[in-house]
Amino acid sequence: MTVRKKLSKSKIDNSSEYPVYSAETSNNGIIGYVNNPEFICDKEKPIYINFGDHTRNFNIATKSFSVLDNVKVLLPKISNIRILQFIISAWKKQIPNLGYSRHWKLAKESLIPLPTKDGEIDFEFMENFITELETARIEELEAERIAELEAYLSAAGLKDFVLTDEEQAALENLNSRSWEKFLMKDLFNEIYQGRRLKKDEQISGKIPFVMSGVTNCGVVGYISNPVASFPKNSITVDIFGNTFYRNYDFGAGDDTGVYWNSEKNYSAKIMLFFATAIEKSLTGKFSYGHKLRSSQSKDFKISLPTKDGAPDYEYMEKFVSAVQKIVIADVVKYSEEKMSAYRQVANK
Repeated sequence: MTVRKKLSKSKIDNSSEYPVYSAETSNNGIIGYVNNPEFICDKEKPIYINFGDHTRNFNIATKSFSVLDNVKVLLPKISNIRILQFIISAWKKQIPNLGYSRHWKLAKESLIPLPTKDGEIDFEFMENFITELETARIEELEAERIAELEAYLSAAGLKDFVLTDEEQAALENLNSRSWEKFLMKDLFNEIYQGRRLKKDEQISGKIPFVMSGVTNCGVVGYISNPVASFPKNSITVDIFGNTFYRNYDFGAGDDTGVYWNSEKNYSAKIMLFFATAIEKSLTGKFSYGHKLRSSQSKDFKISLPTKDGAPDYEYMEKFVSAVQKIVIADVVKYSEEKMSAYRQVANK
């Protein structure tokens, strides 16, 4: 066991190479990095255990590192990580929680219950037990990954994320398309401003309530007030020009305009294309000093791809479908890489 002098926090940053362990429980106790580690993990000392004196938090270090003064550094006789994980888990349960007090005195005097076989510590059982837990966790994560993928596909109305020839062509032909500008009032026959509802007047409920801003796509809460209700398959544009597509019924404050067409059955993908085109046309034009109102926007124009002088709705459908598939494919790639990392760590 080693007690270190206090490491100056001014030497810690996030751009260096070697981790610095503290007694914190988040991020495996790592609070930053330094370039000159105090403890060197090499072939003779490949693994250390760090004990957070104030929190009873254990961390296993397999890379050279430094510590703050509230961390005890232990050099185990065993280098098998799975066995060490079993031991420190059993050890922590024997250390009373004294809050933010120091715990090392109690920790070093604790008796650790471990499985035995023929009167000897059963290291094989401990390793197999942790291996089974890791395998079960990986299977659980894999099931979660598949469920998330299916949810993404379902939300997008897709069966898979493989681009069709038409979708690939839609992406490639974006810049070569004919584009024209169309009035907002020609695209939407329903254009309204929301109704003012102060925060202290909002009654908790299940109706999403939309106001200006981009956090949570402008949804500030859920209400039950009998305010004006707007239908799903609408677009909201706030006083700053922030634009979102809504696939659910909602209420809106007076700083938000709502746009939809009750005569034309625009698909969700077309409305998503409209929303992007609207925001692009409004970016940088409105602020606190110059707020947008829906009544002002009826004669605004947005650029859309055309065919024979009319909006090319079929092209917009294909383009948005292609973008959705690309996004889902990126999510799948990230998820697969994460699962690969889990398996790699578990197999060490």
